[in-house]
Amino acid sequence: MVDFTNPFRPGAGHKPPYLAGRSKEKTEFTRLLDQQLILENVVFTGLRGVGKTVLLDSLKPSVVQMGWLWVGTDLSESACVSEDSLATRLCADLSVITSGIAVKSGSKFVPGFSGGLKDDIQTLNYQALINIYKETPGLALDKIKQVLSVAWGVIRQSQQCKGIVFAYDEAQNLSDQAAKEQFPLSLLLDAFQSLQKQGLPLMLVLTGLPTLFPKLVEARTYSERMFRVLFLESLSKQESEEAIIKPIEDKNCPLKLNESSVSAIVEMSGGYPYFIQFICREVYDAFMQRLDAGEEAKVPVLEIERKLDSDFFAGRWARATDRQRELLVVISYLPNCNNEFSVQEIEEISSTVVERPFAKSNINQMLSNLISQGLIFKNRHGKYSFAVPLLGHFIQRQLETE
Repeated sequence: MVDFTNPFRPGAGHKPPYLAGRSKEKTEFTRLLDQQLILENVVFTGLRGVGKTVLLDSLKPSVVQMGWLWVGTDLSESACVSEDSLATRLCADLSVITSGIAVKSGSKFVPGFSGGLKDDIQTLNYQALINIYKETPGLALDKIKQVLSVAWGVIRQSQQCKGIVFAYDEAQNLSDQAAKEQFPLSLLLDAFQSLQKQGLPLMLVLTGLPTLFPKLVEARTYSERMFRVLFLESLSKQESEEAIIKPIEDKNCPLKLNESSVSAIVEMSGGYPYFIQFICREVYDAFMQRLDAGEEAKVPVLEIERKLDSDFFAGRWARATDRQRELLVVISYLPNCNNEFSVQEIEEISSTVVERPFAKSNINQMLSNLISQGLIFKNRHGKYSFAVPLLGHFIQRQLETE
């Protein structure tokens, strides 16, 4: 038998063997790259496991091909604690594309630029960008705007490019902290909005959980006009089937799935890319173990569900208190629990499900706590949803077990 490695990769942000769907999002993003003046930036948002990181990574080649430069990384919590830490993050990322550019001392693009070096010609490396930031008078906003302006001025003179895309994943970690007098989120929005008004082609692309866009709007109301929000839904039935079948079409792949097995995987996964990768990896490994016995490949539904519950859901479920879990159980009985639901719907079904029904005020307060725990999110229309995909199915399985 030919050695063939399991092609499925259910890791966080790992590139799948075949990226199914997302053609609409890619088309819209490409359209925005053709802006002569940056009027719209991009937010990719959606539940965990929907493929935000994978989509973001897949866009870089087309961005570069269209003549743009690309910088960015994950926005870790440490990069978001203060205005200076966010500025450091931007300088570090920007230095990747500027460190090879030579700049003369006294350059008109870099007033007073010295970079702490002895030579007349220096490079615009990380230390040089940090020096510009520190030596520019004014607030942190003035400083980072100067850094970005200088960098673009130098880049424009040294090479042909349309602009720079600043792409940041896990952007929901960004938030202003008034109590500490630190406003890194406002700093980011104000800097890019101001420079874009001046005509600088610096585009901001953020990905994050559904809590991201409400944070942007709360920090700056103009964010609604500044961003094009693209909410990633689960894959369609056809796209899900492609994500399952394409990676095993290789003639050397020992795994062959019949139509019923593919349908079972699609149903179990709910069309979420992470779950498709997780389930398919388990199916592949189970099949390889049974291959010597000459058995047909089947989907071990119960075994995979148990492992998925343990690996993906259990840790999140454990964060909730007993009373919060009781509320989540009530929500799981709603026919629309895996989509959107309202406080009124929860209140109405509560009296038929639990002995101690929830009052409207209790529901509002507990939903707020569950939002902070990352189990629930509230959209712009005042409706709520599970922040974890297929959480309702997991809860019902827990009830059956108990």
